[in-house]
Amino acid sequence: MRARIAARRPESVWLDGGVEAEEEAAMEDASRSEGARLWAVAQALARARLAVSGGEPSRVPPLLFLTDPERTPRPWEIAARMPPGSGVIHRGFGRPEALEEAQRLRAVTRQRGMTLLIGLDVDLADAVEADGLHLPERSVSAAYPLSGRRPDWILTGAVHSVEAALAARDLDAVLLSPIYPAGGASAVKPALGLDAMRAASRGQTPVMALGGVTTANVGALTDTGCAGVAAIGGIADAFDR
Repeated sequence: MRARIAARRPESVWLDGGVEAEEEAAMEDASRSEGARLWAVAQALARARLAVSGGEPSRVPPLLFLTDPERTPRPWEIAARMPPGSGVIHRGFGRPEALEEAQRLRAVTRQRGMTLLIGLDVDLADAVEADGLHLPERSVSAAYPLSGRRPDWILTGAVHSVEAALAARDLDAVLLSPIYPAGGASAVKPALGLDAMRAASRGQTPVMALGGVTTANVGALTDTGCAGVAAIGGIADAFDR
């Protein structure tokens, strides 16, 4: 595995405070916004993993919003309501609108102190000066050469099995999905469940939960070793106002 250098995003945004304080905050009454509660639990998960694993804090934000052209057609509006220290993975899928969307997201994430990763497209990531790249499972082997060429980039990858998560190398984190029954393209896939998250989290690469994660079920990820959460609809719904 190559040595990585520090990314531009300061981890202190989500490292301030203790795990216990975040867990208490996450259990506040229903008057607290769903977005704030989701963020609090995500931070608590990341801190709990760091306390167990030791070493340097992850460069990956503990809360990642994945864009989807059909389910989140105006992702910059959702990002504008997310907290500093969180992040966005823009997935353009080669569409003509991808550049404009990524530029809008870059402007919002810079203003709010957030991280922006681009799905697979190296040229687009360079064009908008993104903080890194997110790789689909079929392309995670590209992490090694990418980490050599761009050690400043944060690199994440998608995985869909415990075996793939345990085998991952040269990535700052992997997103394991679907943990819960999910929508979109993952709707036809059986949920992996919490035991899969526990098993995957025993590897050397931090694992984040993706697929069906909402404010209603995110608390169940406690004590699984999960390094944070990622979502499409769960984040869009939590930060809808």
